[in-house]
Amino acid sequence: MLTRRSVLLGSAAIATAYGALRIGGARARTAFATKLPIPTLVDARAQGHAIDLVARASAHEFRPGSPVQAYGFSASYLGPTLRLRRGEETRFSIRNGLQELTTVHWHGAILPGAVDGGPHNSIRPGEAWSLSFKLDQPPATIWYHAHPHGATALQVYRGLAGLILLTDDGDADRGLPHEYGVDDLPLVLQDRAFHRDGSLAYDLGPMAAMMGMFGDTVIVNGAVAPFARIPKGLVRLRLLNGSNARTLRLGFDDGRAFHAIASDAGYLAAPVNLKDIVLAPGERYEILVDFSDGDSVALQSLLHSVGARSGMPMMRMMQAGPDRAEPVMRFEPDATLPVAEQKIPTKLDGPSAPDASKSARRREAVLEPMLGGMGMMGMMRGGARMGINGRSFDMNRVDFDAKLGTTEIWTVRSQMMAHPFHIHGTSFRILSIDGGSPPAHLAGLKDVVLVEDTVELLVPFSAPADKNHPFMTHCHILEHEDAGMMAQFTVT
Repeated sequence: MLTRRSVLLGSAAIATAYGALRIGGARARTAFATKLPIPTLVDARAQGHAIDLVARASAHEFRPGSPVQAYGFSASYLGPTLRLRRGEETRFSIRNGLQELTTVHWHGAILPGAVDGGPHNSIRPGEAWSLSFKLDQPPATIWYHAHPHGATALQVYRGLAGLILLTDDGDADRGLPHEYGVDDLPLVLQDRAFHRDGSLAYDLGPMAAMMGMFGDTVIVNGAVAPFARIPKGLVRLRLLNGSNARTLRLGFDDGRAFHAIASDAGYLAAPVNLKDIVLAPGERYEILVDFSDGDSVALQSLLHSVGARSGMPMMRMMQAGPDRAEPVMRFEPDATLPVAEQKIPTKLDGPSAPDASKSARRREAVLEPMLGGMGMMGMMRGGARMGINGRSFDMNRVDFDAKLGTTEIWTVRSQMMAHPFHIHGTSFRILSIDGGSPPAHLAGLKDVVLVEDTVELLVPFSAPADKNHPFMTHCHILEHEDAGMMAQFTVT
């Protein structure tokens, strides 16, 4: 049990390790010299509904002229953006060109456990995983990433991730920008740390296991401080926080407002006017930004208070955002580019208010470090272990079974710090956050929720998973996941 004495004893050690965790310290950047890389678009229909990906090591330039080793799916870093259509089946071949086990998890896709891509779907070096699936769920920006047991954090950090655009080809009728790479931009945001020679730096120590890996530089699509030329009109930004542990609060340096139109798993019921938005690791939002004034503007990583509800000052400090607004990338309106949309739609295809009256049962998940009797200093010396409901992850243990076709209410609580909570194989609704109704931009379909204290979720189960390929539920601070803050369940 965590005690005041263990906190006090650990505080000095945490403060000492704090600098190592945030390698280099946050640095503001004002020079935007690299054109925003746009991941290659692979359209499943144009490919004959067959997509091949190779997980491989390669040389990547995070800064121009400085190639360093990284990982990617058929790319030097990250992977292509996959365009899939609702209801159309696609065949995949995923080859492992690395010297270690890997997987591909289809994060946000509602699929049977046998093709979900969790740790039970491991691909050995030199081998390939052949699978096929079709998605019958609302259009959304989802993503794929490595998910091997015990090595997810490092493989994703090195680059094994990419976006999926699930579409029904109805965005023109919705009045939404939809020309990929022009007025519909994918933005994979990640914080990374770099050694003096420009190579990726990763903290393998116990402090990173306890708090997660924080870098000092926010990159976009694998580039440091890029710029994008965009039309003088409405532009759609598909935002993914692909960081291992850092929560991002994003806004523009001129304070301009924007409209959120979709969250993790689909459209909202109507656009939501905002001036900033918080994305926990694994979360996605689609936003519309009006650039018709022609002014150049920078997207910034802003100060935030995530973790402030923790009773532990050191934890609050370590989860906090940058100590000042940090420019991430710049947008430069270009009058020569075509403007497709100039009007914000008044309504979208998102769901109405959730109905919890037919829920089958209730469950509780408590996200907590496994301190035992060793306290925080002992955790740092011996390596942090994490758990859910007092148990650390075990590949050979199924933690519970849910019934196919039912809906449950889950109460999720955090201990000591904020945790982004993810459930495989479903899209849930947030019923309450710390006893209050969720704000409008959190009222849609979700698969990640930031838990600072307590949330209630309405969780449907429409995809099966057996004991050989169970679903995971876990903290999406990837180092917490690797350290055991993950459970697995069947749906039968």
